[in-house]
Amino acid sequence: MKAQGHLSEKLWSVILAGGEGERMRPLIQRWLGCHKPKQYCTFVGTRSMFQHTVDRSTRLTPPARTVAVVARGHRPDALAQLARRGGGTLVLQPENRDTVAGLFLPLTYVRARDPQATVVMYPSDHFVYPESRFLDSVWQAILVADSLPDRLVLLGARPDRLELEYGWILPGEILTARGLDAKVQTVQAFLEKPTAAQADGALSSGALWNTFVMVGKVNTLWALGTKYFPGIIAPFERLERAIGSPEEGPVLDAIYQNMPTKNFSSDLLQRVPESVAVMELTGVLWSDWGKPERIAETLRRIARTPAFPPACLDQPFAPMPVVEGERSVAANV
Repeated sequence: MKAQGHLSEKLWSVILAGGEGERMRPLIQRWLGCHKPKQYCTFVGTRSMFQHTVDRSTRLTPPARTVAVVARGHRPDALAQLARRGGGTLVLQPENRDTVAGLFLPLTYVRARDPQATVVMYPSDHFVYPESRFLDSVWQAILVADSLPDRLVLLGARPDRLELEYGWILPGEILTARGLDAKVQTVQAFLEKPTAAQADGALSSGALWNTFVMVGKVNTLWALGTKYFPGIIAPFERLERAIGSPEEGPVLDAIYQNMPTKNFSSDLLQRVPESVAVMELTGVLWSDWGKPERIAETLRRIARTPAFPPACLDQPFAPMPVVEGERSVAANV
């Protein structure tokens, strides 16, 4: 699917692929005999999570309006996996300074090209199916962000279990956005890494998992960053002025020498729930593939055998019966 209308010309994709995937290291080490960041691994089918995310994003935006941020040491993997996938911008992050810097770094490159852009941000380690329904929800979120330009729009997944390592979103009142059928709500609060009792309470009260798939106007994000992280935004504005010049690389290295480490969820979203809206991601199987057991659980649900030897898992692997609505997943991942 391709985005239509006036929004399509202002729409950009940002792919967040700067992590090391430490929790996946033991499985990958047993499987490959060396470490490889999880986003570049093919756990099922023929494409890595990074490739899936890139291909997914280009169904809404052309490669020329796609920015992927990766760790500098991952450059060979990223370039190899982007081969034959068109143009785009690959930003090499000198060091991992958590998700505020990891997000505002690629946004700097978008802002340099189009300060009025609307941006969709995709983590690169998620499993979603079916992609067409997922992208329909993303497009609805884009429309919401256009209708409510002062808010960031997050996609929330309906939980089916207690999950203590996901972030949770407590939805509030229903918002009105023109021309939309989707249910859009305010955010009462964010809950990061809850206790079992807190997660149980959130589950009972209708809270959603935070997928961290987010849509927002660049200027809205930049205004929030300027207010809450002036020590991060000012250096990135210096970088923006250097983009395309011989000083770009040296400036990037210099600003990361003193770049603060801040988390986008706990250090920003929790402080500004009034600046966020949430939409429930319905009819989509979603999982953050940050841990081996989540990969195994997803593959059991879709009755697929992993690309890695099942013996690499800490627990025996056996596919579960396929439930209705997931029957065609196996042929499409």
